[in-house]
Amino acid sequence: MVDRITEIAVLRVEDGELVERWSSLVNPGIPIPGNIQSLVGITDEMVADAPAFAELAGPIRRLLADCIFVAHNARFDYGFIKNEFQRIGEGFDAPVLCTVKLSRALYPQHHKHGLDALIDRHGLTCSARHRAMGDTEALHQFAGIVSSTFERDVLDMAIVKAMKAPSRPAGLPEGVLEGIPEGPGVYVFHGENDLPIYVGRSLSLRSRVMSHFSSDHRNSKEAKIARNVRRVDWQVTAGELGALMLESRLLGQLKPAENRQPRDAEAVFGLRYDPTRKRGPVLLRESLNGADPLAGPALYGAFRSKKEADAALREFASLYRLCPRRLGTEPWSEGPCLAHLAKRCAGVCAGKESPAEHDERLLKVLESLRLKRWPWGGPVTVREAHPETGRLAFHLLDGWCVLGTVEDESALAALIAEPPARAFDLDTYRILLRWLDTPTGKASVSVVSGAPA
Repeated sequence: MVDRITEIAVLRVEDGELVERWSSLVNPGIPIPGNIQSLVGITDEMVADAPAFAELAGPIRRLLADCIFVAHNARFDYGFIKNEFQRIGEGFDAPVLCTVKLSRALYPQHHKHGLDALIDRHGLTCSARHRAMGDTEALHQFAGIVSSTFERDVLDMAIVKAMKAPSRPAGLPEGVLEGIPEGPGVYVFHGENDLPIYVGRSLSLRSRVMSHFSSDHRNSKEAKIARNVRRVDWQVTAGELGALMLESRLLGQLKPAENRQPRDAEAVFGLRYDPTRKRGPVLLRESLNGADPLAGPALYGAFRSKKEADAALREFASLYRLCPRRLGTEPWSEGPCLAHLAKRCAGVCAGKESPAEHDERLLKVLESLRLKRWPWGGPVTVREAHPETGRLAFHLLDGWCVLGTVEDESALAALIAEPPARAFDLDTYRILLRWLDTPTGKASVSVVSGAPA
């Protein structure tokens, strides 16, 4: 429920005077998620008899006519309004002033410009936080404070700065960027013939997307992307982890032209030690991608190519006097290897040490390549919640694999009851490894009830 409205409030101000106030609950036509109900205090029962947006479209359009659309994180609210009008087959466009940007322009000495920060800083009165009229009245008070605090020319310059928008690329239709929210998520640029040209992620979707279209492009690649984009898609997430995993998945699926192309995920392999082999390498490649990392024989490392694996093994061979023939980086033949002749191999190939002695050093070295042990005895959930949008996500993880992502606890219970099979993905492994090592990541983990400790 990322684009449905449950309540709307409008204060119409003309020439600095409040001329009309209006508010209404809105029936969204679908159940309100539990986390949204908790955040705003609006339940399904409260909106059951409320009018649908289509019934309110006329009064809303009249109230907003010939006005600047002012809101806190304005593009978020504007996107909701615009999407609701689109849903009933109508367009909506208005100039937008975001009071977050206005506060940043007027009070650059402060780091926080959320509505709670403004309420505390300026002593604003809010009758009901997260309710439409309560938040709107607080913004009206903020507008009055800045109007009386700053000279007219200073305030006008700050408003111009806050409203200044990057130029829209010629290839994009009018208004296509207006509904992009400011929260975390992933965006996709499409070019001619609707081919994907770029995938990106951000904790502030709108700001990042619009940065692509600034006149001051950081490099020629940015200019090329802006010049060629014809359509923009985006998906909102509850937080950074969801955005990271979604970006990784879309990069693999879409293979956009202007992103660094990922290597073939299907080619990922680990090394299995086989001491029974008398000739040739004792390290054999086994596919990792899509396999269950908690089942099967122990594998060392995760490599995308033979070249990558050989480079690591050559380094180990040089440092620990291992035989390149036994490691498989040099073809097998009788007699001492070239590394032994150069005194870089201890001589398992020349009978100067036993295979057991050689492999004892090899196995110690291989331990440094082993995939990190899963820290828990079974599946865990990672909860992400965005404080401003109220969006919620639960990621079910096990053995460095993502078993699924859902948006409410009932769906999570169903997923836990019947999880899919674990399937290893190297990019996901690396994302989770970094994420779960952060304080935020560690704090968001809950062990699934009933899983072994």
